[in-house]
Amino acid sequence: MKLSILDLISVRKGQTTADSFAASKQIIETADKLGFVRYWVAEHHNMPSIASTMPGPELMYLGQGTERIRLGSGGVMLPNHAPLAVAELFALLSAVYGDRIDLGIGRAPGTDPVTSAAMRGHLGEGRMVDREGNTIDPVQQFPQHVIDTLSLMQPDGLRVPLHGGREHVLKATPAAVPGTQPLPWLLGSSGYSARLAAELGMPYVFANHFASGATTGMKIYRDNFTPGAYGDEPQTFVTANVVVAPTEEEAQLRSEPFMLQMSRMRTGGPMEKLHLAGEDVRSVMSDGERMVGEELASNWIIGDPKSAAAQLEELAERFEVDEIMIQPIAGAMDGEDLREDPGRTQTIELLADELLDPADALNTKERLNTVVDA
Repeated sequence: MKLSILDLISVRKGQTTADSFAASKQIIETADKLGFVRYWVAEHHNMPSIASTMPGPELMYLGQGTERIRLGSGGVMLPNHAPLAVAELFALLSAVYGDRIDLGIGRAPGTDPVTSAAMRGHLGEGRMVDREGNTIDPVQQFPQHVIDTLSLMQPDGLRVPLHGGREHVLKATPAAVPGTQPLPWLLGSSGYSARLAAELGMPYVFANHFASGATTGMKIYRDNFTPGAYGDEPQTFVTANVVVAPTEEEAQLRSEPFMLQMSRMRTGGPMEKLHLAGEDVRSVMSDGERMVGEELASNWIIGDPKSAAAQLEELAERFEVDEIMIQPIAGAMDGEDLREDPGRTQTIELLADELLDPADALNTKERLNTVVDA
């Protein structure tokens, strides 16, 4: 099995943004050494528990020192951005990191409606309009903006028609070395994105970590896939929320801070930095929040190493994929270093021991030397 990582760069009580990025730096370095395939960061806005707002700049920092893991966005929420801005940013990443950049693209806003409007310059009287003055909804333009973004990263660029029959050629700069353009992925949690990815011949990822319906989405994508520039066969995998610890009891304990956070998102409760596992979260979690949280967690993978590995293998078999992108959601405990995330790092290491080929990891001596140097 191939394993990859989705990171929201979580922020817990007591942490600064700098602390959370230091913890995520440790996570990507660990994943790189253990043989994980990809490390993707998300785009969310105005959420106290999430520091990942701008995938491009974050990857430029977090990727430093890595040797082989693919770096990507999970994803760039395209309605929040101009296609040329996205294309140029990921062209720059490819210029720095070569052929290991993934551009994951999503259609959702990644935030609340007011913040979404602010991202798009629509607060107050600000708005986007077409040539006739009609208001433009970036979400409705999503398919064309995907096509434009992909075209801008190609050697021939995008031809923009002008008045008088003339054309202007736009290309993302800096130009990537041929063969190192970012590999685009369409992210989705519904049949809409699955169908669009199939139509465009793009790789596709179903967001199983927060949505149901992966079976339907996968079937739509595979049944309608059109071979194209990105391959003759469908490329796909699914995501999953995962907590792994030496014991089932510790895994359940470390899952509760994220459980509280997700239940509050569903019920409109107060959004805060993540609570600590143990008394800190249990002292504030209501019975109603626990009930909602446990219902959500029924789709997560929580357990000891062998149990979690078996669940991941079953998930891969169910959706006929050979890669799972885990979101390690293990909470921290009181007294743990603020610039580290031991629960999430532990999840990664324990799964690697169970599922990854040791030959894919850097040799043990080199790993130990890296830890000592750090």
